[in-house]
Amino acid sequence: MKSRGTIFLVDDDDALRRATQRLLQACGFQVRAFASAEAFLRAFDHAEPGCILLDLRMQGLSGLELQQLLLDRGTSPPIVFFTGHADEAAREHALEKGAVAFLKKPVREESLIEALERALAKDALDRHADPGSTSLQAAT
Repeated sequence: MKSRGTIFLVDDDDALRRATQRLLQACGFQVRAFASAEAFLRAFDHAEPGCILLDLRMQGLSGLELQQLLLDRGTSPPIVFFTGHADEAAREHALEKGAVAFLKKPVREESLIEALERALAKDALDRHADPGSTSLQAAT
């Protein structure tokens, strides 16, 4: 599979993060995994194509807080939320702020792959529409 970008996996559950990374790599995706939103922010280069697969509840910054921070900076790649703590208010908030999908753990592999494919396609489309811009702010 030709890489269309990196999946930035941000989840503080070590075992789940490793298993998800292995699954996605086995499906042909390029994956960079982070144990926290803060670790992701230290390494994130907004010029690198991709999307974020993001847990909702984590130590430190939550997924929603990271989403808002990236939106405030104008550097938000498409986000797929992936959480075991889904509630309707969080789901609505995430989607209103431009998340591509909000998935509840455990999720079917096909649903996860389809959401990530949509997120990577959105990133590619956003970059093609404005190739001079590194601002990938999600539509609200």
